Amino acid sequence: MTDKDYKLTPLLYTALELAFKLHGRDARKQSPVPYLAHLLSVCAMVQLDGGSEEEAIAALLHDALEDKPEEISREQIRQQFGDKVLDIIEISSDTPSDYAGGQKPPWKVRKEAYIQHIYETDASLLRVTVADKIDNARAILADFQRLGDEVWERFNAGKEDQFWYYRSCIKAYDATGFKGPLLEELRSLVNQLQLP
Repeated sequence: MTDKDYKLTPLLYTALELAFKLHGRDARKQSPVPYLAHLLSVCAMVQLDGGSEEEAIAALLHDALEDKPEEISREQIRQQFGDKVLDIIEISSDTPSDYAGGQKPPWKVRKEAYIQHIYETDASLLRVTVADKIDNARAILADFQRLGDEVWERFNAGKEDQFWYYRSCIKAYDATGFKGPLLEELRSLVNQLQLP
């Protein structure tokens, strides 16, 4: 992709405004870090990796349907940003596509379904979800270095289940043929987390 091929449009700004509206008052799980920092980080990784504007928009909104289904619908995203953005958001989510709020299925059930979904997904649609996993793994590693095993207490599943999940995601990404620096960074982060 050359500079001539890649143009940002006001649609990205619209997505940023929507992300701020949906997540602007949220913090990361048991952390003072604004949740918007996570979305911006994922978006930056996607763009630095050569992602399209659609991927950048999906990065900003990748948790919208999962975390804010009462405030935004699939149809609203489709109408405002298009089918590909919606597809990438749905691929990046571990909640069922018909989720409209309330109690989510159990953690393991959601993660197993997500991993299976990755195996069935075209590699060209995975950049956002890999970047999301990287940012989450970076946060876990930073907190682990500061807090030790106490970090695992903030999750719905323990240390071994988290390792299982990240390893399974990497295996699924590999199986799709997805390649590149993002996946190698994720692999490295997971290896660093497992060393201690």
